[in-house]
Amino acid sequence: MSTETTTPNPNKRRAVLAGITAAFVAAGAAYGAYYLLVASKRMETDNAYVGGNLVNVSSQVAGSVVEIRADETQLVQAGAEIVRLDPSDAEVALAQAEARLGTAVRQQRERYTGVGQYEAVVAQRRVALATAQEDLARRAPLAAGNVVSGEDVAHARRAVDDARAALAVAEKQLAAARVAVAGVAPAEHPNVLAAKADYLAAWLAARRNAIVAPVSGYVAKRSVQVGSRIAPGTALLAIVPLDQLWIDANFKESELRDIRVGQPATIEADIYGGKVTYHGKVVGLAAGTGSAFSLLPAQNASGNWIKVVQRVPVRIALDPKELAAHPLRVGLSATVDVDISQRGGSALGIAATPAPAYATRVLDQPLQQAQAATDAIVARNMAN
Repeated sequence: MSTETTTPNPNKRRAVLAGITAAFVAAGAAYGAYYLLVASKRMETDNAYVGGNLVNVSSQVAGSVVEIRADETQLVQAGAEIVRLDPSDAEVALAQAEARLGTAVRQQRERYTGVGQYEAVVAQRRVALATAQEDLARRAPLAAGNVVSGEDVAHARRAVDDARAALAVAEKQLAAARVAVAGVAPAEHPNVLAAKADYLAAWLAARRNAIVAPVSGYVAKRSVQVGSRIAPGTALLAIVPLDQLWIDANFKESELRDIRVGQPATIEADIYGGKVTYHGKVVGLAAGTGSAFSLLPAQNASGNWIKVVQRVPVRIALDPKELAAHPLRVGLSATVDVDISQRGGSALGIAATPAPAYATRVLDQPLQQAQAATDAIVARNMAN
């Protein structure tokens, strides 16, 4: 049997190796161009989550729950009544405050009238002193001629002294009465104003038995139950405004060098995947890493220290229109891609504005109504 030996073609081998080399060079050039034109101007992380305001609702007064008008997942509007407390105690306290206000007004009327009474007493004491002095003046000359006894003259002198002392007491009482009412009208006396304040406090407590939603949003974390006795400050439920959400993107510390406030960002939420893209912008960077603000910060001074790459939350605002078209929920995962080509913004953050970042006027009370009610009570008790 004959054996044939095949000699490989060196030219073909060189061509294959050259092709492979060219492919690697082309791939490297393509990656270099991609990095230079795209990747070096983007910063991406999938460690990002949806954040939002969690508005805890609590009671401002103590009471027993008799009604719950909103439950988990339900939408409530700002100002809507969501929990009602038993109003009996508040109504009794309001009636007591009204009675105390009326009593205070009548007591002040009595004090102002007492000033005139003390003035009349002073005038009476002055007449009595003048009479005693005249009686002594008549008796003193007669005592020299033994017409009247010395004892009668001594009695007359004591009567003058007693009348003078009684006049001094009456004048002091008049002065004290004038001090208590001087310079102020009965309706504006401090005692009446204090009773007015007590009435206003009772009026507010009566209105606050109706607990309203401070903002519009969805009910979450309801812990209150009908019949529960709650104290002021007790958390009853939470309201999440889903139209005011943002993204907290946790970038590595090595990725923060070129991130600036105001840079545009694109976000893909896991709930919608690549079908929906949100557009936002960087509005601020946290003042510390997540571990620095944790409940139990890491003790890196220990002997078994292992370096761990830290992450810093970067807050990204969302477009309200896109958020309304594709709603999100607090805590959902997302992927964030920040365009870092614009590096003219601040790396620390912007100063807070004087205007409130988040506010509600729902809890304001119409105190003018309460003031009118106190004025009516005062007028009623001042009437003759």
